[in-house]
Amino acid sequence: MGELGARSATASREVVISRVIDAPRELVFEAFTDVRHLSRWWGPEGFATTTRSFEFHVGGVWDFAMRGPDGTEYAEWISWTEIAPPERIALLHGESRDDPNAFESVLTFEPDGMATRIEMRTVFPTQELRDEAVEKYHAVEGGRQTLSKLAAYVTEILAKGAEG
Repeated sequence: MGELGARSATASREVVISRVIDAPRELVFEAFTDVRHLSRWWGPEGFATTTRSFEFHVGGVWDFAMRGPDGTEYAEWISWTEIAPPERIALLHGESRDDPNAFESVLTFEPDGMATRIEMRTVFPTQELRDEAVEKYHAVEGGRQTLSKLAAYVTEILAKGAEG
């Protein structure tokens, strides 16, 4: 089955979010792969991220918590399943290592002129879990806010670099 066939087979379980970020691909990729950057921008607006452990390699784990605007803390766990700098990252994301509802995400970073087009394609185990994430947890808006925070963060890095 080709890629198009694979996509249609999972379309009802997917959330796809993309954005063009006005920064070089290598910098955007680094902001996604270095914990000193990730902890500063990851998550929707109003959320803060606290990292418990971070090992960026295939099979490595990012164990962290996100604190929402109301003070609620959410356990998060990511395991990297593919890393192809600076083009692609694949990961498994859940609340813990044994989370049966964990979902798969593929992030692609493509040059778009002097900018970078990033796409986050997330595939949930079932359509019901995808619908719950979209309707109850606002996954699409949260993903857009997360990429917006990434764009603002790398723009800030570039501005500081320009200042010397």
